[in-house]
Amino acid sequence: MSTTTRRLTTAQALVRFLSAQYSERDGVRHRLIAGTWGIFGHGNVAGIGQALLEAGEGTMPFHQGRNEQSMVHAAVGYARQLNRLSAQAVTTSIGPGATNLVTGAALATINRLPVLLLPGDYFATRSADPLLQQLEHPVEADVSVNDTLRPVSRYFDRITRPEMLIPAALNAMRVLADPADTGAVTLAMPQDVQAEAYDWPEEFFAERVWHVRRPVVDPCELAEAVQAIRAAGRPLIVAGGGVHHSEAEAALKALVDATGIPVASTQAGKGSLRHDHPADLGGIGHTGTAVSDDIARTADLIIGVGTRYTDFTTASNTLFQQPGVRFVNLNITAFDAHKLAARPLVADARTGLEALTEGLSGHRVDAAYEAEYRAGKARWEEVVQAAYRAEDSAVPTQTQVLGALDAVVGDDDVVINAAGSLPGDLHKLWRARGPRQYHLEYGYSCMGYEIPAGIGVQQAAPGTPVWSLVGDGTYLMMPTEIVTAVQEGLPVNLVLIQNHGYASIGGLSEEVGGERFGTAYRYRAADGTFSGAPLPVDLAANAASLGMDVIRAKTVRELRDALAAARASDRPTCVYVETDPTPTAPPAEAWWDVPVAEVASRDAASSARERYDGHVADRRRHL
Repeated sequence: MSTTTRRLTTAQALVRFLSAQYSERDGVRHRLIAGTWGIFGHGNVAGIGQALLEAGEGTMPFHQGRNEQSMVHAAVGYARQLNRLSAQAVTTSIGPGATNLVTGAALATINRLPVLLLPGDYFATRSADPLLQQLEHPVEADVSVNDTLRPVSRYFDRITRPEMLIPAALNAMRVLADPADTGAVTLAMPQDVQAEAYDWPEEFFAERVWHVRRPVVDPCELAEAVQAIRAAGRPLIVAGGGVHHSEAEAALKALVDATGIPVASTQAGKGSLRHDHPADLGGIGHTGTAVSDDIARTADLIIGVGTRYTDFTTASNTLFQQPGVRFVNLNITAFDAHKLAARPLVADARTGLEALTEGLSGHRVDAAYEAEYRAGKARWEEVVQAAYRAEDSAVPTQTQVLGALDAVVGDDDVVINAAGSLPGDLHKLWRARGPRQYHLEYGYSCMGYEIPAGIGVQQAAPGTPVWSLVGDGTYLMMPTEIVTAVQEGLPVNLVLIQNHGYASIGGLSEEVGGERFGTAYRYRAADGTFSGAPLPVDLAANAASLGMDVIRAKTVRELRDALAAARASDRPTCVYVETDPTPTAPPAEAWWDVPVAEVASRDAASSARERYDGHVADRRRHL
């Protein structure tokens, strides 16, 4: 082994190391860390900042952010668009810069999406103690604010000596490239250690390729799964995000075409089949379609593929009501595969689906079952058409905004959303035409995700039309990365829907007896409540002030024209529309458990509690 060394600072060594890391799956290589987002302060400007400058754009591309949480969201959008095969790093200063990462890290880890976090940290030598922005813990002197990242990271280490970087960096790459273990990875970097020099072995900078494996199914597990599916009279596939991460859409279609088993999708899994496939039933659960939820209630076997079974999917454990219903779960993680007392198939989604297709050769569901779900699908399409239908001169409702967008997008466009009432409307109504078109972050449902994620998607897929859909509440949370889109010349399209408040939570508040308290953006009235006139906030002017082209649309016809103009533009463009608040979305087809006050003096809460107790009676444990 060579003993040649290279003298670099710890930060310089880290940047050089990251530039030589690659992922590989199915013979295709990607840069594992394709670029670094950063906002500089005293905790990283002389360390990682200097190292990035010295390395140059050819070695490690740098992206300038405006908000640390937003930078993580952009990196997550990038990684999701590229099926987790390529990721980005995020560097921040110490203190608030570091703690601003926590929300983004939680989102990444919950959604199983890779991002490398490099927050600055306090002096390892304690030579300056306490320093600016330091949290002094009275009994644990080694605690820093970066420890808030521990529970939301899949791997965490603090580099208090230069040589510690070698095993830590290798472990970080291992986790980022592991499809069963990926998420946020944090290497906390004390600012003095970043600038400290060390003689690094040249082998540390050698090109490394991290193979992203496709585990195959265990023969015994496969045999049990095949037997269970063959014995089922009313099987239903629940497609989750793992289908997309594994690029298993074609394998799923092959299984469905061969067997006739219908598919319902989670928020992360929507688009696993094209919307016009006869076996695609649309979304499932609380925000699902009527046909999906009706089939789910009577299914005797649920085949989960790459899903975590959140409460929105299971309708808080009230959806799967057939007395003898059982589960088969195909998942790359044993943790998820064993949920709901399932027969587990611990494997990659693509290899697992291919094995199931082979094992089920010659098997097909009963023709009457196919006819039933196809008829239900046709009825739901009429619901979609009704929700989208609008007069040209009308002020559009929110669902009519989606209808206008549906008429403009192409098969490869990407539609991004995360929070508010839009996720429910999209899950029920959106007609996904391609595997990457429907980009809903509903694992953490983080307001503020959409705009920076659009930037990340645009970086990952140059030339692809990207649509970030936001309401006024979400926009006010985090519009700052509009400046980044303008700076980088990324033509992200922002559809900004103004309805003067938290519409989604307002509706939920009314349902659970909260009477829409604190959910409207209005002046205070004489009685002290927020029930006065709407606030005179001009969000379109705000977007324009940040550098976006803005098109205001007041009618359905103007909206269609604005969306078409935005799609044709090569600049970041905002389409701004104030919507008619009249509800036009179909109601929820399944329950969601939000506990209601058990005792209350107000009639609304008392009535809501009666309804709640009725739903709770339907909840069951699958054992």
